[in-house]
Amino acid sequence: MRHLGFARFHLVGHDRGARTAHRMALDAPEAVASLAVMDIVPTLLLLEQLSHPVARAYYHWFFLAQPAPFPETMIGHDPDAFFERCLTGWGGGGLSGFDQGRLAAYRAAWRRPGTIRAMCADYRDTLDHDLALDSADRDRRVACPALVLWGEDGAMARAFDMAETWADRLKDMRARALPGGHFFPDEHPDETAAALLDFLADLPL
Repeated sequence: MRHLGFARFHLVGHDRGARTAHRMALDAPEAVASLAVMDIVPTLLLLEQLSHPVARAYYHWFFLAQPAPFPETMIGHDPDAFFERCLTGWGGGGLSGFDQGRLAAYRAAWRRPGTIRAMCADYRDTLDHDLALDSADRDRRVACPALVLWGEDGAMARAFDMAETWADRLKDMRARALPGGHFFPDEHPDETAAALLDFLADLPL
């Protein structure tokens, strides 16, 4: 962002992007004017309080984190079957809820071996690096205005009080559910955009 000329900015992330955004807000608070995280609970909380229902719903965390090339090989035999199961299995509807052009772009991306490797590496780093960083920062709170959004039909909403999971990590928090499951930004883009714009409308840089 500095390279692009932005010393300070509003930050919005969904899923893995939300975890990166939360980490950035802790690591570079001078740069992050506001934080919006979508459909996640804090990484440390999820891993330290892992329950049977969450482990079943989010089994992919531990599958993708296995040493290479085991998960890459398994997924590579039928990437459409694996990733489409992810799209439809985390509290959403069928594939019909996704824009067909966007879905075609997703398929083209996840069929690439390099994309599969990168996805697996991301989950390995969560267990190998992110967990230690978040554990060291367990008592720190993000100071900037923050918005927590989640899909009311998603796996996380069924397992957690979503606002409560963030209450001791965000000093200035707003929280609300939106229609849909984990992929509500795809399934309900207008509602998602409206919620973000409402949050950002009066926030200064």
